[in-house]
This record gives sequence, structure tokens and C-alpha cells, in this order.
Amino acid sequence: MIKENDYLNTIADQCLSKAKKLGSTEASVFVVNSVSENVNIRNRKLDGSTRSENLGITLTTYIGKKKSSISSSNLNEKNLDNLINRCVESTKITPEDELNSLADKELYFNGDKNLDLYDETILENKQKIDYINEAEEEAFSKKDIVNTNGSGFSQNKSNFVLANSNGFSDGYKTSQFTAYCEVVSKNNGSMERDYEYSSKRFYDDILKPKDLGAKAAELALQKLNPKKIKSEKLNIIFDKRIAKSFLSAFSSAISSSAIARGTTFLKDKLNKKIFNDKINIQDKGDIKKANGSRYFDSEGVKIKPLDLVKNGDLKDFLIDTYNGKKIKLQSNGRSSGSTNLYFLNGSVSFKELLCSGKRILYVNETIGRGSNLITGDYSVGASGLMIENGEFSYPVSEITIAGNLNDIFKNISLANDLEFNYSTNSPTMLVEGMIVGGK
Repeated sequence: MIKENDYLNTIADQCLSKAKKLGSTEASVFVVNSVSENVNIRNRKLDGSTRSENLGITLTTYIGKKKSSISSSNLNEKNLDNLINRCVESTKITPEDELNSLADKELYFNGDKNLDLYDETILENKQKIDYINEAEEEAFSKKDIVNTNGSGFSQNKSNFVLANSNGFSDGYKTSQFTAYCEVVSKNNGSMERDYEYSSKRFYDDILKPKDLGAKAAELALQKLNPKKIKSEKLNIIFDKRIAKSFLSAFSSAISSSAIARGTTFLKDKLNKKIFNDKINIQDKGDIKKANGSRYFDSEGVKIKPLDLVKNGDLKDFLIDTYNGKKIKLQSNGRSSGSTNLYFLNGSVSFKELLCSGKRILYVNETIGRGSNLITGDYSVGASGLMIENGEFSYPVSEITIAGNLNDIFKNISLANDLEFNYSTNSPTMLVEGMIVGGK
């Protein structure tokens, strides 16, 4: 069982009180307890079962404009005293930085917690094992599925308290249930692998085991007997689970730390057009049950919905207190990064996207991170399927796709099939005129 708020609050109060007595002018403390249970299955046999518990603390103390932080997983009273002493003493000898401070009081979260982020369900090990066994059985029922690379199920429960000397003190429980199934297909000497994955706050919302196994098998079978293609310029459709990687690069490029350092190709683009007029991007932390939802960031600042891109124009950054001061913008509750980040739906169906050209490459796997956020250059290894006259024709492998994010962003078209399966989500995406390196 995870620790309740009373226990976590007691530790937080002790830390703040003692830090103040030792000379700290400001302080913040984060106390967290989490429990993770995992089972792993390979070829329908148990391949491991683990349970881990974490109880930890991170203390940050300020003396004027000096700041220091320290972390520990040992929370007995004697160690806590030593921890606080060490943190304050370290702060005394740390150089001053005029931008160091807690977040402004008026920005702190103070509201109702109604996002449904915690599921009381507790699964026994047998239930986790049965779930994955059923998924693998379904996958093995498909012809040419010959092996698994391992499948698993995890149940994670967490509770935390964040408190500081400005009077903010709050926290809440979260849960996460995750299942994956990775299988191997074989035919005529060709062997391929693929997976399906489902992760939700509530157990009842994850994929049913048979659906998980069937999808993993379908994806692995699609890849069998791939062809190599010559180097050329093609329109590319990115599967939803790959398309979201462009949003991950985008969010890194608009973080206030990258903007403040000038290490991003979007540093001078606020209120300028970076996508075409049909593209809109939002970051919303208040979607019920969503994986990225939260009430406040790691500084206690309330998380408000952001229109990051409106009709192609960049309208906001992801801003924390410290870097916000550097770029003269107030924190918008993103010291922990984005929350539920997503492209809004486009206006065409998935089928219409497939039929938008005579010959289109459909990418459903990439290798490598591929994005240089300073220049915007993009290059990854990839595999997928060739689309001819609106139909999937044959699998393709051993290719490289490349471009520059400045150009890619302006040549995006989106389908209307957005789903909230992750904390970062995208509809199926078409990018016109990318360079494909083949044989």
C-alpha cells in the first residue's frame, strides 16, 4: 500500500521547519511514495515477476539568491536531519543567481481535484499473468507468428506531496496500468518483430488482452518479406504512434530553457507562422483520466490549457519560473514539461489521406531520435509499407527519411483520427516531399 498524505505531509513539514531554523530564507520539498509491480512473459511462460517500492525526498533550500538541492531515499529522522543540514550548508557556499526564487504565490494551484487520476483497483499477480498469457495466445493463433520478444504487464501506484515556505502544500495519488505484447513473425526466411502497447490510468480502459495480442500479430505479419526501394522524394504518411514524435521534438524546441539558451531553431518564432494555416496544437493538463494530466507542475504552479499553435502561428512556450525570468515571461505551469500535448484533428479521413496520391510511403517504425533542435535537421532510419492507389501494397525496410523541421512543419496534413493513447498524441500525419534514402 502506498503512504497516505498525512505521513508525507509530516515529513514535508519537518523539512521546511528545520530548514528555516537553520537559516534558509525559502525552501521547497517534494516527498513521494510509489509502488510498482511487474510481470514478464515470454512464449507463454513466466519470465519474471518484480515488486519495487520507492520512498524518497527532494529538498531545495534558498538563502537569498543562493540555491541548493539534495535528494535521499532514507527518511529516518536522523538521516533527515543530516540531509537538511547538508542542503543548507551547501546553499551557503553556492554562488548567487539573481533569478533563483520560488514561483509567485498567485500562480499556485488552489482548486478541486476532479481529473480521475487514481484507480483503486489492485490486481493479483495471477490476474496480470492471465492477461498477458491471453494476449500471447491470441498472437500465436495467427499463422506465421513463431515467437515473442517478451510481453509484460505493470501496475503502478504513486502518492506525493509538494510543499514550500510560501505556504503551498498539496499532492495527490496517481495510477498507471500498462500492458505490451511483442511478437516475431516468420515466412520464407524473413523474420520481423512488432508490438502493441496500452497504458491507462484505469485498468478497465486498457486494451483487452485479445485485442492487444491480435494487433501485435497483425503489425508483425505486415512486415514480412519487405522490399528495398531506391532513393527518391516521396510523400510520407506517418502512423499515429510515429507522428507524435514530431510533437516531442516541437515541445523540446519550445521549452523556456532551450529558448533562453538560444539552442533551438524556434527561438525567434513567437507569434510567427511555423506550420501551415490548418495546424493547431494544444497542451491540456485537465483531461480526465488522461496519461499526461496533472493539477500543478513541480513548482506548484497551476496548469492552464495552452494554445501553443493557432492556425499555424506559434503562440506560447512551455515556461518554468527560472527560465521564464530569463525570457521575461511568466511561468505557465510547465516546469515539468508538457502535459497532454496533441495536434487537433485535421479535416480528412484516414482513407482520404491514403488516397491523396498514387504512390505514398507509410512509415510505422523509426530508428533513432533523429532531430537536431538547433538546426531543425531531421533524419531517421525507418520501415513501413508502400501505398499504391490508396491501398497498402508491400512492406519496405532499410530506408532513411530526412528533411528539416522548418519545412516538415509547413507541409503537414492531418487526418481526423486523433486518439488519446499516450501523453503526446497525433492523428495520422502526411508530410509532403520528404527525402527517402534507399538502395
